[in-house]
Amino acid sequence: MTCKIIALLGRKDEPTDAVEEYCRHLGAALVPHGFQMDIRRVPWNERGWASSLEALRLQAESWRGTWVLVQYTALAWSARGFPRRFLSALRILCKAGARILIVFHDVDPFGGDRLIDRFRRSIQIKVMRDALSLADRAVFTVALDRLQWLPSPYDKSTFIPVGANLPFPIAEQQHVELHRPPTIAIFSITGGTPGERETRNIIAVTRLASSKLGALRLNVFGRHAEERESALREGLREAPVELQVQGVVDEANLIEHFAASDVLLFVRGTVSSRRGSAIAGISCGLPVIALQGAGTAAPITDAGVILVTDEGNEAELQLKLGEALVRILSDSALRVELVRRNRAAQEKHFSWPAIASRYAEILQSPD
Repeated sequence: MTCKIIALLGRKDEPTDAVEEYCRHLGAALVPHGFQMDIRRVPWNERGWASSLEALRLQAESWRGTWVLVQYTALAWSARGFPRRFLSALRILCKAGARILIVFHDVDPFGGDRLIDRFRRSIQIKVMRDALSLADRAVFTVALDRLQWLPSPYDKSTFIPVGANLPFPIAEQQHVELHRPPTIAIFSITGGTPGERETRNIIAVTRLASSKLGALRLNVFGRHAEERESALREGLREAPVELQVQGVVDEANLIEHFAASDVLLFVRGTVSSRRGSAIAGISCGLPVIALQGAGTAAPITDAGVILVTDEGNEAELQLKLGEALVRILSDSALRVELVRRNRAAQEKHFSWPAIASRYAEILQSPD
């Protein structure tokens, strides 16, 4: 017998919606466990809050006893990161008698030192805590002990890392014999000011590695890649580096980009089990160089990832990243070990069947 469940999302992200892709892959992986997932939205940005919440109320009348997996990011439920209306949606579900499982994709409040940043952070923490009190269960995409705001005991909370938004099963990739020239993958660059720092780091690290290894290829693809192409070309001018840039790609092409690369350089903030762009590389077996932070814990640390601490000035960070890059591209034994660790981590933690099994345990529980 098939059991119906609902995945409830806020506004759609553009040009791609990673949370919707997450739900689509999770729904497919839950089918063998006897679940059929329907994806619904609260399109407040298109229809306004009053109309959207009334539509949700009407839909929820038929959801009594049904698991509703409510997907939380602050910007999915608010234009500027003040997601107080998220609680209104949860209260409608509670009144309808639905069983609520919140999936916290944003597990921490936003950063920043301005007064508005501190106020936004306080609102987000209150919303997340209040949301947790309204939920039957909650899933967090990083280890629970890494969340300072989360009240303990964690009796209704479970840690499940995200998977790669890629078709499964993923064909096995070797990544032992280097391409000619050796190829560095960059999957997406952050928009706005943070992307400027990432671009500087990418240029400096690639130039350092090419000065020691000779000709290299830099393969940049995904969100905001094309916006940074001119800066990358200017920064790599006269360096022995072939630059390839492509914007947002579909899942099949994404796998091809990883297959054509030898290492993934991840400098979009610190790496954790919620960073799907890093996990996509891990799932394809690709050795990864990434920044270590407060959320960096198992199972990311079990995978084939070389971690670099972001301490000191920018030049020191670039030197450490460059040294790690040269090491991976120079040491075939290291690459073999990193690929092996990635395969083991993918099978045990990051594959959609593994993730779906964890969800099924929650959804099948009588409590």
